Amino acid sequence: MPNAQFPILINMDNSSFASGKPAFTPEKRNINKVPFVELFNDRLQGVVSSGSDLNRVYVSFFETGSLDFYCSTNNNRPCGGLRGRPCKHLLSLLDEAIAQYGIEEVVRFLKISGDQSQIATRSDIIPRTGGQKKQPASEVFSRFLHYLRYLELEQTNEPIPEMSWFV
Repeated sequence: MPNAQFPILINMDNSSFASGKPAFTPEKRNINKVPFVELFNDRLQGVVSSGSDLNRVYVSFFETGSLDFYCSTNNNRPCGGLRGRPCKHLLSLLDEAIAQYGIEEVVRFLKISGDQSQIATRSDIIPRTGGQKKQPASEVFSRFLHYLRYLELEQTNEPIPEMSWFV
């Protein structure tokens, strides 16, 4: 059994790299609008800037399978745009996930039911969303702050121990 501290490496012989299939090339992302987006822990989740208040961010997510969603400030105040459907922060999160990972990967990760070849844009995903599912923002926001810590490190050629698995 693999050690939980270390990621399982991909067998490159059986990957899309070896098959000759072209790899997805991420589009340029707007990190001022959505500084953090990830496919993690059975959710497409991230942090989205307020747009109206520079000091406010929203933590948003779509859950895998059900496509239930939620959006709140980092201190758990619900988004005012949530009215039974995804708000503008959730739409921005989805757009940035598609730009970063590609529509195919987002659809596969979210386990969207139906003919996946018919899902080509965000507009094809939104009608399939579930309902609001209130969850605290702390876990996602904490992950975002942890990643921000790397921006504050002094530049060095020495390895960063917790990043060594990228090598």
